[in-house]
Amino acid sequence: MVNREIKCVSVVVKPNHKEALQTACKLSDWLAARDIDLVGKPHAETEICGISSAVVAELEADIDLIVVLGGDGTMISTARLTGEREVLVLGINYGSLGYLTEFRIEEMFPALEAILEGDYEIDRRVMLDVELWRGAEILETGRALNDVVINKAALARIIEIKVNLNHLYVNSFRADGLIIATPTGSTAYNLSAGGPIIYPSMNAMVLTPICPFTLTNRPLVVPDTAEINLCLNNESDGVVLTLDGQTGYSMQTQDCVKIKKSVTTFNLVQPPNRNYFDVLRNKLKWGR
Repeated sequence: MVNREIKCVSVVVKPNHKEALQTACKLSDWLAARDIDLVGKPHAETEICGISSAVVAELEADIDLIVVLGGDGTMISTARLTGEREVLVLGINYGSLGYLTEFRIEEMFPALEAILEGDYEIDRRVMLDVELWRGAEILETGRALNDVVINKAALARIIEIKVNLNHLYVNSFRADGLIIATPTGSTAYNLSAGGPIIYPSMNAMVLTPICPFTLTNRPLVVPDTAEINLCLNNESDGVVLTLDGQTGYSMQTQDCVKIKKSVTTFNLVQPPNRNYFDVLRNKLKWGR
């Protein structure tokens, strides 16, 4: 991906957040003064200033840069809007954590100036393409930036998930569920379940069982070039497949999930004054 001229910008605003909406208005004026088009998706219930609403197809076709005003949840939602295009994403932190939205509010306009001048670095994050199969039929498709999770309902008994890697049998995990996480997602549910932190540029995925029946079933790091096939072996009501914890699909016995690395990356503009370890120390409170 080469540094491109920015002609059209999209703004994604955290829902029901007054301050983020006010910042979107300031952004609208700032871009208008530079003859740059601005569209918004997702959008508020009413139009914000001069921001016009856009459908996802327009985002895929026209947008050069997406400015996200929100937290990591808003950023993860944005990953589903980029389509197949190599779109730049600038995250402005209005949330509580900010693993992905690393820029502070006061840094937004200086960062935009640098982007317009072509002076920026890109942090390319791996995403996963996911297919849910029932027999020979594809029921659902989706994309995940953080993780793909098969999990049981609160009252369901332990589930068994058969795992194949590039058609090689790995194991049948008996557990409350299984997490397949990208390096980006390694600090999310994967970390809570005892999985390792993976540096964002690593070409890897991690398979982490949730409360495994056999204590020697530990997290497994595999190449991100591998195709992972998960099949639900035993009968259990309430088993759900979730992508990034935001979209979910019910599963039945013998349903399978195919996971592979997406050809499209999520391209974050990187702050010049911070690095990944600064974020980890701050967010995980290391040394405190």
